Amino acid sequence: MRLAVGVSGGADSVALLRALAERSGATGLVLHAAHLHHGLRGAEADGDLEFCRALTVELGLPFHEVRVDTIAEARANAETGKPAESIEEGARRLRYGWFRQLMASGEVDAVATAHTLDDQAETVLGKFLRGAWTEGLSGIHPQVSFPEGRIIRPLLSATRAEVEAYLKSLGQEWREDSTNLDTAYTRNRIRHELLPLLQGWNPRLREHLAQMAVLARDEEAWWQAELAKSPELVMAGRPVRGGGRAAGEGLAIDVTRLAVLHPALQRRTLRHAAESLGAVLDFTATETLRGLALSGRAGQKRELAGGLRAERTPRELRLEIAPESSDESDSAYSVLIPGEIVAPRFGLRLRIEPNSAAGNGSLPARTAVLRNWSPGDRVRLRHSSGPRKVKEVLERLRVTGTGRSLWPVLEINGKIAWMRGVELEPAEGIVVVATPLEIPGGPE
Repeated sequence: MRLAVGVSGGADSVALLRALAERSGATGLVLHAAHLHHGLRGAEADGDLEFCRALTVELGLPFHEVRVDTIAEARANAETGKPAESIEEGARRLRYGWFRQLMASGEVDAVATAHTLDDQAETVLGKFLRGAWTEGLSGIHPQVSFPEGRIIRPLLSATRAEVEAYLKSLGQEWREDSTNLDTAYTRNRIRHELLPLLQGWNPRLREHLAQMAVLARDEEAWWQAELAKSPELVMAGRPVRGGGRAAGEGLAIDVTRLAVLHPALQRRTLRHAAESLGAVLDFTATETLRGLALSGRAGQKRELAGGLRAERTPRELRLEIAPESSDESDSAYSVLIPGEIVAPRFGLRLRIEPNSAAGNGSLPARTAVLRNWSPGDRVRLRHSSGPRKVKEVLERLRVTGTGRSLWPVLEINGKIAWMRGVELEPAEGIVVVATPLEIPGGPE
């Protein structure tokens, strides 16, 4: 196998390169090294490139290098109408895109990256904090297959401490990325603040998080096989008199057949159906659909995140994505705090109440406005270092297409105090309680 090691100059990638170089003869590997200069960190990044180039010369390995301007690429990506991305996301997209180009060129068959057990633990904990399902908790996979070839991660069972001990035993130096200490980045806060704190409760926490990823990955694969074997519950279109179904938008689920399934498979079926329409369900939305399917009445409706509409009929739960409507998307609802907003357009009931625990008795009267998001809106996520564009947050939630055209935010005194699907920094002196709104409807 012609294997390229993605080498940045950091301890992990240098250790992987050295370890594979030592064993390439015995394993039959034809080893290469690949370094991507992201156009960030100025002279420090230039030093990383020179270090990697010198190391591969010392080891006698072919060296592939390329320079990109990550910031300019991310800006150009946004200008073409593609989803907004952070610098970290843009850098990762460019890095893996180049790896795939290397494999497509035929110069290498696969690329190895140096993710460690510590990286795995940080990834799983970060996913957990964002409320991931099982597939998210599977973390970094040992290998990922693309049409051009495979990305493999041979060091996932090795700790960062073991990596550094190995390099010290060789007398091998490595480079330190100064941005790894910047706690403005969520991963660094997890690495330097949260994980050390939690390890005070359980010194084996990193190991347990990595084990959770293995369990989640295997269980996710098992569930996918089970879904493929389960009865065909999800049907396209609407039933017609005399049998058969009329073609059209949306899907339907046979509620009688759904009811006999285990709750875990019920959730999987509902999420699979929603995802096939381009909507991503969180736990609350999934349970809302389960309740509507299993105990709802014919004619009941729900409107959920991502523009997903659900309607209960006597025999089915029907799902569809609400069509875009420029007139209705401008709908706004206002109320004087404290008060309640009933918003059929968003399928929501919002109660905005004073936070007695905050001692806000002297706060002036304020008006809350529930409206659709606008391109210039920014929010401050809880535990985030600064404000983010709502557009970027929606992309992180994987809300795309028609679902993104209608997404509610609550504005108070010019600032967004609540947004569907995410936890924001608490607004001063208030508490927002959101519940799905039951929409009346007639029988089938």
